Amino acid sequence: MQFSKRLLKETKEIWDSYYVHPFILGIGDGTLSKDKFIFYLIQDYLYLLDYSKLFALGVTKATDEKTMQNFAKLLDGTLNSEMQIHRYYLKKLNITETDIKKTKPSLSNLSYTHYMMAVSQNGQMAEITVALLACSWSYYLIGKELEKTNKRDENPFYTPWIDTYVSEEYQKFNNWLIEETDKFCNDLSEEHKLRLIDIFINTSRYEYDFWTMSYKKEL
Repeated sequence: MQFSKRLLKETKEIWDSYYVHPFILGIGDGTLSKDKFIFYLIQDYLYLLDYSKLFALGVTKATDEKTMQNFAKLLDGTLNSEMQIHRYYLKKLNITETDIKKTKPSLSNLSYTHYMMAVSQNGQMAEITVALLACSWSYYLIGKELEKTNKRDENPFYTPWIDTYVSEEYQKFNNWLIEETDKFCNDLSEEHKLRLIDIFINTSRYEYDFWTMSYKKEL
C-alpha cells in the first residue's frame, strides 16, 4: 500500500467528519453567514502565509535540484494563485489590508502553524510533505464533495471558492504533493512511518478544529 493511502485510511473517521461540519455544509448550500466566512477568510489568509514557509523549508532541505525547483514553484503558487481566491473575496467584502494587519491569528491557527513548522524543522522531507498534505488533500476532497451540493443558481456566492479547490491546477498541485509524500516515505522504517502517521492525524485534527474555530469565530 502506498503510504499516502495508508495515511488516508488512518484518518478516515476524521476526514468523514469534515463533510458534515456545519461550516462546510453552509458553504455547500450557500447558507453560511458572511460574518463567519469573513472570520475564516482572514484567519486562513494568515494561515497560508505561514503554510507557505514550509515550501521554503522544502527548498532548503531538498537534496536535488528538481525538488528544490518544485517547492519553489509551490511557494510562488500558494502566495500568488491559491491566495488569489482570498484576495477576490476580501475585495468583494470590502476588507482592507489594514483590516488583515490588525487581526491576530487565533489560538487554533497559531497552534496549527507552529506545530507544522516544528515537526518540519526537526525532520526531513518526509516530515515536511506529511505536514503539508492534510491541508492540501482535504481541501481538494471537500471541494469535490461540495461540487455535488453547491446551489450555483440559487446562491452562487461560495461557488468561486469551491471552483478553486476542484480546479485542474489545484488538483495537479495536490497530486504532486501526494507523489512526493510517497517518494519520501514509502521506504522508511515502520517506526518512522508511525511517527509520520501521528503527524498526519494531528494535522487532520487541526483541520477540523480550524473549521470549528471559524464557525464559532473563536480567537
